[in-house]
Amino acid sequence: MTLTKNGRRDFLKESAAAVAMLTLPITSEAATLKRLEWQDFKTSGHLSSFLTAVSVMKRNSNANSPSSWQFWVNAHVNYCPHGIAYFLAWHRGYIYHFEQWLRTVSADTGLTLPYWDYYANPNIPSEFTDPASKNPLYVSRTGTNVYNALSLTPFAASVKNFQRGTANSFEASLEDAPHNPVHDLIGGYMADMISPMDPIFFLHHSNIDRLWRAWSLTGGTMPARNNRYWNGSFTYGPNVSIAKTQTYDTTGLGYDYANLTRPTALPRQANAGHIVRVQAQVAPLMSRPPLTALTTSPAKSITANRRSLGGVKNLNVADNSVSIALPVQAADTTKLRGLVAAAPAAAATTEAAPSSATVINVVMDGLSVTGLGKKGGYFYNVYLNLPAGPLPDTDLSKYFLGTLGPFEIAGATHHGGGEIKFRANEVLANLGVPATAQMVVTLVRVSGNNAPKGKVIGVAEVRLETEVPTDGQ
Repeated sequence: MTLTKNGRRDFLKESAAAVAMLTLPITSEAATLKRLEWQDFKTSGHLSSFLTAVSVMKRNSNANSPSSWQFWVNAHVNYCPHGIAYFLAWHRGYIYHFEQWLRTVSADTGLTLPYWDYYANPNIPSEFTDPASKNPLYVSRTGTNVYNALSLTPFAASVKNFQRGTANSFEASLEDAPHNPVHDLIGGYMADMISPMDPIFFLHHSNIDRLWRAWSLTGGTMPARNNRYWNGSFTYGPNVSIAKTQTYDTTGLGYDYANLTRPTALPRQANAGHIVRVQAQVAPLMSRPPLTALTTSPAKSITANRRSLGGVKNLNVADNSVSIALPVQAADTTKLRGLVAAAPAAAATTEAAPSSATVINVVMDGLSVTGLGKKGGYFYNVYLNLPAGPLPDTDLSKYFLGTLGPFEIAGATHHGGGEIKFRANEVLANLGVPATAQMVVTLVRVSGNNAPKGKVIGVAEVRLETEVPTDGQ
């Protein structure tokens, strides 16, 4: 595919970029525009404008200008929240502002940011994988199919609360899957904090934003618009910000989505004559991997409000699935049972607030990724206390803690510390605290269509922690 030119019209569009840096985008639209799925967007009459805008922004070398592509890469690197509150809301404001600049640069006031519905087709659209020299959508990627990243768990009937720190948090669940593993399986730029270098990033996040919108319209409970949760603003760069309350929904920002239905099924994916079902919370294994012997680490204080109950050191992860046992003293087992029993029931109101109860975390600290692992094309589902031997069923969501891959580790490293916490309260509430003096953590390898072989991830310590929250988020 090549970027088409249409003489004087495109000349005028590109000339608009010369003055775009002098004009901040508008903050609202008089009419509600509809963002379209990529396959429909291609025939909407705005494809040429989109390609022109991407091309012009990539050629703009002034990273201080919002009309340059690098400005938005830097905004993501410098300000994005991952694994913490406001992941969804910050990104909604981010792609909203980016969309405004697509319109400014293209001089097309009707241009909207398309989305890629991978629940309908998990293959990256072909226009993004064509290496033609003039194709502004092409970058080198490790994988092109994200089927194994897909999960229906965020859309289960039990997922009613939005905020992190509440039972069954939609934001936390959606970030775990499909968001994170889509980054992991595509790899390349997408496996790092500079992921907006890849144009598919914006279609991915437009879809994530759409899924949030669909959830909020069909039974999900959000903190009320006047709740203090929405106080303050988000920053994306000098003179580019948005009030948090403006990100409460999409229509106040002047856009909505053509399709606002929740995913209810996974796409059919043929492989060697049969249908494969290996998405994020369904394990591609018949039994729990055997335990890997590692040096144990003792219980200790981590900070004033965090205490390790014990762990193991120096876990190396390659293209296989592994299980490790975290030692837990009898007194701590009793304490954990008390914490789980005392946990409040899931709230189901628009005023749902994070609990102040002690949080139980499985912590992976001192994370690193090898040169091979940084390419992406894989991730790991992380489970707690899978039963030994043959698994009783294939639906492992009740054991699921989250996902681990190069993108998650890049975020943890970038935001400081190289540490990822997996909240275990809900899993232990569902399963109970085992009588044995250990907790078993299992990492199940999930590979994309071009996954690397060999060591990819190192973990200095895996431990079980209790943490007393220090704020309301």
